[in-house]
Amino acid sequence: MKAPCGRILLAILLLLSTVISGLAQKKPSFRVIAFYTAKHDQAHISYVHEANTWFPTVAKQHHFAYDTTSNWNNLNAAFLANYQVVLFLDTRPDDPAQRGAFQQYMEHGGAWMGFHFAGFALTPSGYPQNWDWYHNTFLGAGSYVGNTWRPTAAVLRVEDRRHPATQHLPSTFTSAPNEWYKWSNDLRANPAIDILLAIDPKSFPLGTGPKPHEIWHSGYYPVAWTNKNFRMIYVNMGHNDIDYEHGTNKELSFTFQNKLQNQFIVNGLLWLGSRKKHSSARD
Repeated sequence: MKAPCGRILLAILLLLSTVISGLAQKKPSFRVIAFYTAKHDQAHISYVHEANTWFPTVAKQHHFAYDTTSNWNNLNAAFLANYQVVLFLDTRPDDPAQRGAFQQYMEHGGAWMGFHFAGFALTPSGYPQNWDWYHNTFLGAGSYVGNTWRPTAAVLRVEDRRHPATQHLPSTFTSAPNEWYKWSNDLRANPAIDILLAIDPKSFPLGTGPKPHEIWHSGYYPVAWTNKNFRMIYVNMGHNDIDYEHGTNKELSFTFQNKLQNQFIVNGLLWLGSRKKHSSARD
């Protein structure tokens, strides 16, 4: 009878091992919460819907949790305590309490990735530059001063090849179509800013107009960067091309249909979730 009992015990131990292993695999390595509005611009709405389909797939592949909320009142200390990484998909908070909670979260070790319109500020507009900590200290970019049109792909140059977000990327690569922003502040002059990607001169002329100022012929334009005083990455991508001209609002391009750009975003997100420190090549 000893042999059967031994086999039963072994089977139980194997079963327990499998269950424990399965539970360990199901536990996410970190948790992400994505805030969004997705109400006003069809290009941004399209991008948000695309992001909220793409990120869950990536989360499963890389074993992190991805949640979303369009309720910006959730930007408070108790709610944020459940998450290691915050995403702003298309806007920023306007309420002073929400802004204060986000600043406290970031100043006490939280991590953030923001996309495209999350960096926008223009006075006067519906999104004025009335949050100096966020736009000048945190992002470093200041105010929006212009953009390319139509949304077009650009050749992007990797500026910091040592950063975990740019690992295994070629020195240049072509992006998905996007509306590119330029800013009032020169990020190169800010010692806290580590520029990760910038538009390569091969891209010029960039944009098709019809207005002349919507076509860039020269200049230096960062499109992704981190602030070394925080765990953050801003990414200028996040504006799908929409058929506004013919009134169909048909989607003409998608942000996450670009393998190398996706790799950069995933690398950056995994770095933010890892909580590992990084010393920039500029240090």
